[in-house]
Amino acid sequence: MASQKLFSLLFSLAIIQMALASDPDITSDFIVPSNVTQVDGNFFTFTGMRALVGAPPPETFKVTKASMAEFPALNGQSVSYAVLQFPAGTTNPPHTHPRSAELLLLVQGSLNVGFVDTTNKLFVQTLQTGDLFVFPKGLVHFQYNPDEKAIATAISAFGSANAGTVSLPNTLFTTGIDDTILAKAFKTDVATIQALKAGLAPKP
Repeated sequence: MASQKLFSLLFSLAIIQMALASDPDITSDFIVPSNVTQVDGNFFTFTGMRALVGAPPPETFKVTKASMAEFPALNGQSVSYAVLQFPAGTTNPPHTHPRSAELLLLVQGSLNVGFVDTTNKLFVQTLQTGDLFVFPKGLVHFQYNPDEKAIATAISAFGSANAGTVSLPNTLFTTGIDDTILAKAFKTDVATIQALKAGLAPKP
């Protein structure tokens, strides 16, 4: 009987932990950082996206974020944004957001997008300007601009002020995981793993 009660308690705690895996509710209207002494309209305004207006397109895939790190007023509000710019033929490599789903609005060009669920089923779609696509929370997903000439631009909304990003290529091949472990995991040889790591290494 005692073991059953302990199991029930642990199960309940696990459920609570899962429920709290996103942003916690706050007990005030908003959160002010300790280093901010005056709160007015400026605190609730983010001007970082102005740099994109009229700017030349980037040469490589670029993300401009408005998350809690860049916009402290978002702390506790469970929202954030990102502008994704895809020059011709570029991709946002497979990645996850552990703390939020992603709702993407394509505002320019076209994108091939997809995600893989926990049964390893792949869902793909070709988006046109004006389309919305949702990437469920925590699942591996990607975006790719197949156009060889035109840029694509998207705006992504997140249900967290700090959705987090785990890039699979970087996480696997630039964090120091042993070559032999990776070779066994991918059923290849160490030389192939080392070549992948070299290709992802920062350029001098």
